Amino acid sequence: MVKKGNIPELKLFSLNSNPTLSQRIADAVGMPLCGATVKHFSDGEIQVNIDHSVRGDDCFVIQSVADPVNENFMELMIMIDALRRASARTINVVLPYYGYSRADRKTRSREPITAKLVSNLIEMDGATRIVAVDLHADQIQGFFDIPVDHLQAIPLIATYFLKQNLGSGDDIVVVAPDHSTTKRARALGEYFGSPIAIVDKRDETDDTVDPMDIIGDVKDKTAIIVDDMIDTGTRMAASAYSLQAAGAKRIYAGITHAVFSAGAVDKLEAAPFEQIVFTDTIQLPEDKIRDRFVQLSVGPLIAQAIRMIYQNQSVDELYESREAEEMFMVNDLTRDTAKEQKDY
Repeated sequence: MVKKGNIPELKLFSLNSNPTLSQRIADAVGMPLCGATVKHFSDGEIQVNIDHSVRGDDCFVIQSVADPVNENFMELMIMIDALRRASARTINVVLPYYGYSRADRKTRSREPITAKLVSNLIEMDGATRIVAVDLHADQIQGFFDIPVDHLQAIPLIATYFLKQNLGSGDDIVVVAPDHSTTKRARALGEYFGSPIAIVDKRDETDDTVDPMDIIGDVKDKTAIIVDDMIDTGTRMAASAYSLQAAGAKRIYAGITHAVFSAGAVDKLEAAPFEQIVFTDTIQLPEDKIRDRFVQLSVGPLIAQAIRMIYQNQSVDELYESREAEEMFMVNDLTRDTAKEQKDY
């Protein structure tokens, strides 16, 4: 690539955690991914080689810190170091999924705050900006002393459900699976002009069914459970059973990060969901695909943020705009899509 004067070039790099999303981002930005070779040695060590000069350029590295979490995190750290030593002008770390984000405070004695440790390591390594999607807690932004652009998937999820013509107003109730998710439920409920309900389970491992767990009126309504992630699926499945027992007519789930560990897929498949809608911040392997799963792509949202950051424009409209339809690309996660991901 030939530089025009002293204007820094925009360069996109993908690591191994989610190459399908990285390609969608690159396609939406309208430029190819730059070449980088990531090699894993037999003893687990990682080597990164950047195939092009990045001197004086604005570089964006796309990597979800997802399973295998520690391996993907080390890939990211080594890539940041390589870019810094190659004299990149800026190193912008795009984290569609921020691993360790649930360890954001001390809840008992002698417990680490691992989300803060991760932020320290990324910043000390030389990153100059973070672009993240739906952090587990908003305060994680304050763990960094560099700029953080915190993108939200709620407009994307709302746009999808609005297209399904599920109803509006009192026909729909948006459900928080615990008290900490109430703010997210209210944000989604505003799109429908709908009330919210809360699942009042104090023990996350409790999978008993009790209609008294529900705070709010859900009888004969379409319920949409909203959360930032599904990990083991225990709480989400138990919430669906309790909603069913409380008289909910139809039950949907809208989440951002599909972690899907420890048998989550089987629990969700058995639960009374019409659909479980999630984004592609974490790449889903073929063996975790089910007919009732729908995947939405955050690629165009992240691509728009990258363009705005590169052009020194405000990203406020990405947080506030309700006109998400033109910005977002929706994909049904079928087995054909999964094969496409596998062959990528």
